[in-house]
Amino acid sequence: MPRLVDPVVQPGTMASMDQPELPVDDDLVLRPWEEADIPVVVSAYADPDIRTWAIRSVDEVEAPDWIESWAGTWAAETDASWAVASRSDRSAVLGRVALRRISLASGTGEVTYWTLPNARRQGVASLATVGLSRWAFQALGLHRLELLHSICNEASCRVANSTGFQLEGTLREFLLHADGWHDMHLHSQLGSPERPMRSPQ
Repeated sequence: MPRLVDPVVQPGTMASMDQPELPVDDDLVLRPWEEADIPVVVSAYADPDIRTWAIRSVDEVEAPDWIESWAGTWAAETDASWAVASRSDRSAVLGRVALRRISLASGTGEVTYWTLPNARRQGVASLATVGLSRWAFQALGLHRLELLHSICNEASCRVANSTGFQLEGTLREFLLHADGWHDMHLHSQLGSPERPMRSPQ
């Protein structure tokens, strides 16, 4: 069925390029995940704070396939995941930042993140979110990014607010966690000013 509106980003844009490494500042870099990161992923998803908000676990058997799958989702242009690492020691992973539910045609994606315990309360998640958002808007050409978190996750709400994601509203009982249904805050950020609405005829 023919589209009446041109794609915001041409399909194939991501698949035609290698996943880039994104410098964030003098200390941090976003880089593709590597096989050597398997212990970090396993450790992260065993962390009680991450498990509180995650809806899945990852063990030693699953982690290699999961890391390998991220190359596939990049090629499929549906998801993209980066390790947040130290620029002085690339093996020192501090967290994860990702674009989920990417739609190049619609120009949209969802930002998600977590940080390891030793990297919390240092602005790592905020810096990674800003770095990824900048790339998504300026290099990839997306128009709208969303950020969702449980209304109980105050730390994630602070990250959203500090990085320019505006609160749009609450999605009631939107996601089922281990302890039951959670209302979710929906934040968004636009890469360019909204098009003016047409006047009623």
